[in-house]
Amino acid sequence: MAHPLRQAAQLAGNTARFGWYYGINWLMDRQAVRLGAKPAYKPTRPVPTRQGLMTDLAAVFLADAAAVREGLYSPTTEDAEPLSSHLARLRLMMADLPGAIGRREAEDALTARRLPAAEGLPEYFTQDFHFQTGGYLSEDSAKLYDVQVETLFYGSANPMRRSALRPIAEFMRGQDQRKLALLDVACGTGRFLRQVRLAFPALKLSGIDLSSTYLAEAACHMAGVRPAEFIDGNAETIPLADATQDIVSCIFLFHELPPLVRRRVAAEMARVLKPGGLLVFIDSLQMGDRPGWDGLLEAFPVRFHEPYYRHYTIDDLDGLFADAGLLPVSTAPVFLSKLMVRRKAA
Repeated sequence: MAHPLRQAAQLAGNTARFGWYYGINWLMDRQAVRLGAKPAYKPTRPVPTRQGLMTDLAAVFLADAAAVREGLYSPTTEDAEPLSSHLARLRLMMADLPGAIGRREAEDALTARRLPAAEGLPEYFTQDFHFQTGGYLSEDSAKLYDVQVETLFYGSANPMRRSALRPIAEFMRGQDQRKLALLDVACGTGRFLRQVRLAFPALKLSGIDLSSTYLAEAACHMAGVRPAEFIDGNAETIPLADATQDIVSCIFLFHELPPLVRRRVAAEMARVLKPGGLLVFIDSLQMGDRPGWDGLLEAFPVRFHEPYYRHYTIDDLDGLFADAGLLPVSTAPVFLSKLMVRRKAA
């Protein structure tokens, strides 16, 4: 049954979010200039026009609203929070900006490694990704992550994540969701898990992450809905038995992993999937996915501390997943990200 009014509500909400975060992005850029940040990196590869970016972003918002019209999920309020709380996060992000710029200028991206929480964690993880204080290990980082990502993507991060709900819905069609299990690998602050819970209330949900502070934030974010099980662990050795998951999701993880670790994580995701199970994967575009946008991918690791991003943009993800026994279903760009759907060989 179509829901045109819900579609309109979703589109209106996304448009308002875009305007809000576009303005925050502009303010952050101006503040960075005032604080003495280096001039923006000029890529050698082509970049899209602003009109091209906005046109593609509008297509993501329209697709999100169309999914609501089709009844795949309801108009979303999953990231709604009291205005006072949201403004507090914005103030914290602005307060962290001078330190982030200072670390970028000094090329110091190891404050996370000096925290007690870093003990026993792999070195590739204990870095200040995005030059953020404490990397992914501090409580402030967990509070800042979502507002930073939404600011970077002009309010489109959640609609990009929700693009993964369509293949999940297609996979589950005709099945009893009470008997199905989904694992979100590198679940972070739990944004995607909450989106899944709102769309599929009876599905058994689990999330694994290396950051205990992010898992705590995720637990808070699931307040008011049926909880998920959270696992404090490494996706290189997922502490679940073979063939126990019907669906595995992985959102914005692989570009922050070294090449060999990507392959170990892919093998682990395949191991815990049941034969015929579904992998839903979202991450950054890669070089050549949209040749006219390659300059954006070239500039990203210069602006932000992303030590494994350049290799990610040229890595053979198709071959990587095939080697793990994950067969291709579809691949499609979603604004600055791409959605890859794979099935474990039956």
